[in-house]
Amino acid sequence: MAEFDPGRRLAGEALGTAMLLAVVIGSGIMGERLAGGNVAIALLGNTLATGTALVVLITIFGPISGAHFNPAVTVALALRRDIGWTLALGYLAAQVVGAVIGVWAAHAMFGEPILQISAKHRDGMALGFSEFVATFGLLATILGTVRFRPDFTPTAVGLYITSAYWFTASTSFANPAVTIARSLSDTFAGIAPVSVAPFIAAQMIGAVVAVAIFGWLLRDKGGGANS
Repeated sequence: MAEFDPGRRLAGEALGTAMLLAVVIGSGIMGERLAGGNVAIALLGNTLATGTALVVLITIFGPISGAHFNPAVTVALALRRDIGWTLALGYLAAQVVGAVIGVWAAHAMFGEPILQISAKHRDGMALGFSEFVATFGLLATILGTVRFRPDFTPTAVGLYITSAYWFTASTSFANPAVTIARSLSDTFAGIAPVSVAPFIAAQMIGAVVAVAIFGWLLRDKGGGANS
């Protein structure tokens, strides 16, 4: 990614995250409208759209910015010294701004009020633990495939998120920027603002634990750094 200057990398993160949130919120609205009250069908539509879009978006933006689209991923890679902290802080801002714009774009596409606040509470230890597991698994997927099969990373992330929507009680937000933005949508994929902080705390802990464990697991025999 050395050929892309910081401005383009930040723009890539913002645009990619915006497109991701447009998919997450838009598919949630469409799924709910078409499912006739069947929540499982609505979630399935939301899941498939999100997982497949991730494959495409990571493929497009990966060579430009690394396609983090996720503060937990950015912080994890900064802890591994794969990205400098100054640029990482810029990524965090770009991801949050892009995520909010993506939510607004989805609202506009479906004729919803642009400015909303979610009333959907997602509280409790079980959901917090689910977010820890979801984010840990996401980082495991990224770190493992980048080490052994970097060309498969977009597909692996899309497949993991598709499965994690269903095997975690929280439906795998696994992303602080996504969590913040989804609090601004009182639709199928929303989350009440009061539920945001516990989700983000669990996500960041999951990311840090994944960095620690996979830093050890992926270290070569000579003790050298992996990459």
